[in-house]
Amino acid sequence: MLPRIAITAGEPAGIGPELVAALAATDLEADLVAIADASLLESAAAARGLTLSLEDYPAAPIARRRPGTLRCLHVPLHVAATPGRLDPRNGDYVAATLARAADGCASGEFAALVTAPVQKSVIADAGIAFTGHTEFFAARAHCDVVMMLAAPGLRVALATTHLPLAAVPAAITRNLLVRVGRILDRDLHAKFRLAQPRLCALGLNPHAGESGHLGREEIDTIVPALQTLRGEGIEIDGPLPADTAFLPALRAKYDAYLAMYHDQGLPVLKALGFGDSVNVTLGLPWIRTSVDHGTALDLAGTGRADASSLVAATRLALELARATPRRE
Repeated sequence: MLPRIAITAGEPAGIGPELVAALAATDLEADLVAIADASLLESAAAARGLTLSLEDYPAAPIARRRPGTLRCLHVPLHVAATPGRLDPRNGDYVAATLARAADGCASGEFAALVTAPVQKSVIADAGIAFTGHTEFFAARAHCDVVMMLAAPGLRVALATTHLPLAAVPAAITRNLLVRVGRILDRDLHAKFRLAQPRLCALGLNPHAGESGHLGREEIDTIVPALQTLRGEGIEIDGPLPADTAFLPALRAKYDAYLAMYHDQGLPVLKALGFGDSVNVTLGLPWIRTSVDHGTALDLAGTGRADASSLVAATRLALELARATPRRE
């Protein structure tokens, strides 16, 4: 039977629903289950000029899927969605799709989860504490997680995620870096099947602190954390200056980088692989991937949104699901 992959359509006023419709049109050999409002998906497919055949879920496992078909676990919108126009009344709807998908992955109902982009502000305006998919799933699964983006030839994990830049130095602690390094190494072993991951940690300051002249975080925090990780058998170099760490010869040497903050490593990755890069949540007891972009409200309903990142995220989720022993 085909691996069953849950797909959430994200913000209903954004490009997510039409990307899901475009994903259904591919020949991916997976049992794709969209967790969304059925009429929303049909409207999105029509706007894109696609023929979409929705099948009710739950249903029996399948051995083949015809392009243009999609199973739909219907979650009704609170109010009709208009492309490009946010409505906080649908914030609860978005959160409900994420919760249903997470619970299905936790129970083994789904082999993996792929998420289209959400609009954090709408969910927050609905009265739900929400800072992002990564944090939402971590709380749901009661575990520590790490955000990693993967593109062809480059993986970048983040020590801190959605924090103001001014808050980053205080958030970088030895315990944090040790915890993140352990999760990164463990999941590269367990999910990506790397026998001995080769990691590189970046410095926080320019020139990795210039021996303390440009900041002491490397000396006082990062180096001791890396020494702890090396003592546990984890192969991790650094801290390297971020401005030269991504040179081609070094990218060929390392399986993943550990960046200290969001905009340190991700601009490089997205410049090299935007559209083909995938957001992966490490540390979860199940597989979750996502697109590398936002809701693109200005493109919603036009049929011009590029579905390549959602397709790449689904391909990676399928690859990881096939490599991971299935829970009974």
